[in-house]
Amino acid sequence: MAYDFCCVKNIFQCGFILKKFEELPGTKIFEKTESSPVKDSPKIRRVIGIDPGLANTGFGIVDFFSGRYRMVSYGCITTKSSDSLSQRLLKIASSLQAVIDEFKPTEASMEELFFVKNITSGISVAEAKGVCTLIVAQNCIPLSEYKPNQIKQAVTGTTKSDKKLVEKYVKILLGLETEPKPDHAADALAGAITHLHYNLKIC
Repeated sequence: MAYDFCCVKNIFQCGFILKKFEELPGTKIFEKTESSPVKDSPKIRRVIGIDPGLANTGFGIVDFFSGRYRMVSYGCITTKSSDSLSQRLLKIASSLQAVIDEFKPTEASMEELFFVKNITSGISVAEAKGVCTLIVAQNCIPLSEYKPNQIKQAVTGTTKSDKKLVEKYVKILLGLETEPKPDHAADALAGAITHLHYNLKIC
């Protein structure tokens, strides 16, 4: 299920309501019962991958259960270039908070910033990343960061892969019918998969 946030104010004040995702096999968390003690209950890890950007911030939520990945949701938070910087950063913050409130991830992943020739673009990404990092910290979610080559290696098995190949493997690993779009959301899903890959704990 994908979402595209298009409001500057808090999304719940703009008439936009998030729909609950349909539970996929292996994503339902079972409550303790006499016949199902805690030690036998399946443990589900839920990771939110974030691809920060001032114009587009992608997010992707992935569950890991019984050695398998499950896509829960993904989407892109978009802001208008005509809005002020403070408005755009506020929208990213409130929208990301809404996503966290809805899906309640317990781990988070982002790509490390790397050197860019366009300094202006690099600064805007850094500002968006700062806002995302703050929201994640405020929710007490542990955040891990990965280099671009680490993400490529984890998802495709090679550091020489391009974006199209990454999207293809994200589709395969998550069992999707088509490549996730936009690419910001695909990158976020790749980040979530990478986190699970490098912090593998069989549940």
